[in-house]
Amino acid sequence: MPSEVFKASRWTRGNLLFPTVIEVTDRAVIRHKRSWFKKDEISMSIFKVASVHIRTGMFWSDILIESSGGTDPLASHGHTKADAQRIKSLVEEYQALAMNRNPGSQAE
Repeated sequence: MPSEVFKASRWTRGNLLFPTVIEVTDRAVIRHKRSWFKKDEISMSIFKVASVHIRTGMFWSDILIESSGGTDPLASHGHTKADAQRIKSLVEEYQALAMNRNPGSQAE
């Protein structure tokens, strides 16, 4: 399945030159964050996503994806409301598909 990419707005804090990008695939959620001299990439398996929290403001939304594996949550801010809702629905959709493909491999 193809991945979908969501880019944060350049009008929000921390995203002026290098906006945060969230990529959702059928296997993982990946956050790409660049700066002048480095690239930070965090990925979380779809099986390990425990919750997707969306905090919506007047214009932009913050996304917090929490892991059931005890790792740090994946956070991003400055996305449109529609993108935040799409990210959440994709994660839920891919989790349901993964459970249907492998009914015996539930996250512990």
